Amino acid sequence: MKSKRKTVKKMEFNDFMNNKGEWLKGTGSHSNIVMSSRIRLARNLMLKPFPNKARKKELTDILTEIHGAMDSIELFKGSTFLKIGELDNIEKQFLIERHLMSHDHAVNTEGKALVFSKEEGLAVMINEEDHLRIQVMQSGLNLNDTWEVANSIDDELSSKLDFAYSSKWGYLTACPTNTGTAMRGSVMLHLPALVMTKQVNKVLAAVSKLNFASRGFYGEGTQASGNFYQISNQVSLGHSEQEIIQNINGLIRQVIDQEEQARQALLVQNRPMLEDKIFRSFGVLKNAHIISSQETVEMLSMVRLGIDLEIIKDLDRGIINELFIMIQPAHLQKIEGKKLLVADRDIKRAKLIREKLGGEK
Repeated sequence: MKSKRKTVKKMEFNDFMNNKGEWLKGTGSHSNIVMSSRIRLARNLMLKPFPNKARKKELTDILTEIHGAMDSIELFKGSTFLKIGELDNIEKQFLIERHLMSHDHAVNTEGKALVFSKEEGLAVMINEEDHLRIQVMQSGLNLNDTWEVANSIDDELSSKLDFAYSSKWGYLTACPTNTGTAMRGSVMLHLPALVMTKQVNKVLAAVSKLNFASRGFYGEGTQASGNFYQISNQVSLGHSEQEIIQNINGLIRQVIDQEEQARQALLVQNRPMLEDKIFRSFGVLKNAHIISSQETVEMLSMVRLGIDLEIIKDLDRGIINELFIMIQPAHLQKIEGKKLLVADRDIKRAKLIREKLGGEK
């Protein structure tokens, strides 16, 4: 029996703004510091050229084959299917802002598609750098359960598709660094205290020496924003998935400990300064009528820290997590229903934040 998958029409695209992504809930282990855990698997079809070498018809055939295989898999029931070439630039940016696809997936769109679940915890890019990029995300530090979901999807797909695999090298991928398990585990951390105490560069240098990568809020090629850092494994060859996850978990717990110590040091040594910074940020967000994206994420970071330290009461962390996404350019333009100039986005952003935080009307 085929699963019912929704193909999105333009008029329905705005419905996604009402979704509250699974990974934004602000729940799970160490959710005061860890925003989300993600497992990504790269897979390619046997005897098919990688997307960057495939011709138009080959890309279309690959898409058709993968799409057909997904139809009978229970985990994809009720999911949304989008052909990237049918989307406008704002819609593509909207999906990037929601962490459902990469910047690379938004260009050279021939034969590219995206499939994602209603809760947005599962997303599959078709014909990005590899034929398949399977992504599972959950709130908090939860790589083990995230891996279980990703592994079950991989098992289902591998029973219907012939994946390119070598007994010597593991899964074959377009980029040699992904060869092996072709798994990337990553954790999004909020590290404002390490930034404020000027320890973050030292911590990230140690992360790099241990062969882990640190990136910004939107992954590879992006800078840290809102004191968020994404830490992931760089090598998948020669290690099992369980070993990779164990290594990431061990490292992440050390970083969490460092951030917790820095937070306690700020509370003990300079609480008035910390409270002033947090409440000033909260006050501006609740009352500003014009505010830039950069200023917003910096202040949201302080408010999130205030919630985590119980300096700010009766405000849900999940609301702040959602605001990090909702105040992005494509989301603001989707809410308004039209393209906006930068100055107009700054006004719309401030109005949205006031409404969400119960500030000045």
